[in-house]
Amino acid sequence: MGVSIGVVGLGSFGGCFAPLFKNHPLVSRIGLCDREPERIAEFANDPFYHDKLHPRDCFDSLDAICRADFDALVIITQPWLHAPQCIQAMDSGKDVYSAVPIISIPDDDEILDWCDRLVATVKRTGQRYMLGETTYYHPQSMFCRRQARQGAFGDFVYAEGEYMHDVDSHCNLREVQRSRTASASGKEWLPLRDAYRRRGVRGGPMHYPTHSVSGPVCVMNAHAVKVNAHGFRNREDDPFFAESAFSNEMALFAMSNGAAVRILEMRETPGLVGQDSETFRVFGTHGAFSENRWFSIRRPDFGRPDAAALPKPEVTALTPAEMFDPLPPEVQLAFKRVMHRDLDEAKLLSLDFTPRGHGGSHPYLVHEFISAVAERRQPAINIWEAVRYMAMGVAAHQSALEDGETVTVPDWGDAPA
Repeated sequence: MGVSIGVVGLGSFGGCFAPLFKNHPLVSRIGLCDREPERIAEFANDPFYHDKLHPRDCFDSLDAICRADFDALVIITQPWLHAPQCIQAMDSGKDVYSAVPIISIPDDDEILDWCDRLVATVKRTGQRYMLGETTYYHPQSMFCRRQARQGAFGDFVYAEGEYMHDVDSHCNLREVQRSRTASASGKEWLPLRDAYRRRGVRGGPMHYPTHSVSGPVCVMNAHAVKVNAHGFRNREDDPFFAESAFSNEMALFAMSNGAAVRILEMRETPGLVGQDSETFRVFGTHGAFSENRWFSIRRPDFGRPDAAALPKPEVTALTPAEMFDPLPPEVQLAFKRVMHRDLDEAKLLSLDFTPRGHGGSHPYLVHEFISAVAERRQPAINIWEAVRYMAMGVAAHQSALEDGETVTVPDWGDAPA
């Protein structure tokens, strides 16, 4: 028997993942769930899904699909719903994949309470939780994790992570906000949002920290201990930031391994600090990674050699193809069939597999979750990893609200072996 999986939320983002989940070789059955019937019809009427989708496996509510006998659910819904919906899914006996972030609400204490509840639910039910953080499966992250496992960085010293997404960039956040609040569940968010405003609770970009913190955390395999942060906001009359204390937040973390990590979450700046708007850099005593280049140096074992005898750093420029981890051949072929549905089999077999979606992360996220469900193991981005990302953002926002005061970062420990 293969894995049976239900996809909850078939908007633009869920629609990108549904065909990948359906076509994974280990998936034998797929279900679809959305409150908007026309979205379900779009997929249910597509012959591509007919070999694994039965009409009875189309649902219009989370309650209904939770009562069905799927092994796992993929939650790609409104971000303020992620945590409660994931808990409901696990309580119904299903493993769960959640779109990022864990939850999106402006109240720090509530966010941490949801982190507590998610960890407790995983422990109580024995179900698995995976956060769909794309940066974890960027080629740069995969390469750096391989280098770290080999000890090539030496001792970690410093790292940087940043997510620079201006509100008026090509992926316009005003349009994203309008689209979300136009849906049925989005309209339900509006009175809740207004209640936070009346209480004077104001969020910030650090409440969505996963893209910036995931790289340094997963490469160093360390967690944040304390933080000092500051915020900036240019215009008080911009309606997009009406419920935000800051449009940009900058933080410096002390990590459990002794390194320091600088994180930027920026929504009101068009410039790029590094070569990419969503990137990270990691520096160690023997090796460093920055902007798709690997720097290394062979240090003398002891003493102070003559300057002429000192080794020169070696610099290696890398392509994404060199940095990606390989996927199993049968998984690559299945995903190529998703990406090139118009090609015949002979042409398909001749093509190289080029991962797509948020830096090529989408196929890896799908494969990791399905493999974890099938093998009954904790996924790589499990709940203990996920809450560490979220806690960094919450603590940084609290520090920024207190004009840079040192704040301790909560931690829930490591995933069980």
